[in-house]
Amino acid sequence: MDLELRFFATFREAVGQKTLEHEFEDGATVGEVLLTLESAYDGLEGKLIDDQGDLQPNLNILKNGREVLHMEGTETVMEDGDTLSVFPPVAGGA
Repeated sequence: MDLELRFFATFREAVGQKTLEHEFEDGATVGEVLLTLESAYDGLEGKLIDDQGDLQPNLNILKNGREVLHMEGTETVMEDGDTLSVFPPVAGGA
């Protein structure tokens, strides 16, 4: 299946582009997609999935505009044509 992957802020810098198309096996989960990305891009290694297989804290990962934490987290199944958006933690304020 083909997925559109979108990267923001420091993750865009790590990947070298804002959007890319990538092919995955049918039924791949969000966690499998993110682990593949960590393996493919040195700048993402260890920044998406923690040692327990969960999302790193404060990440925003959206499947078709919906936060995956409100779905099935890393076990959320992706489907052909889906978009996965990857936002790094954001700090700031005052």
